[in-house]
Amino acid sequence: MASTPGPHPPRKGNLWRTVKAVAWSMLGVRKGSEWQEDGVQVTPLQVIAVGLVAIFLFVLGLMALVKWLV
Repeated sequence: MASTPGPHPPRKGNLWRTVKAVAWSMLGVRKGSEWQEDGVQVTPLQVIAVGLVAIFLFVLGLMALVKWLV
């Protein structure tokens, strides 16, 4: 009979680590070791939430830049 693994400890991700992970991902630059650590410490919900906010701010920044230039 196969034994089932015990419950995993809850992930503990903080906001700064999530923001850093999303920022580096948007730039496309990330160390493999840090990427693996983020996979363990940051929850997918945190990444999605911070990613949506980052994209929203990026688009607003582009719109402001275009308005300022034109």
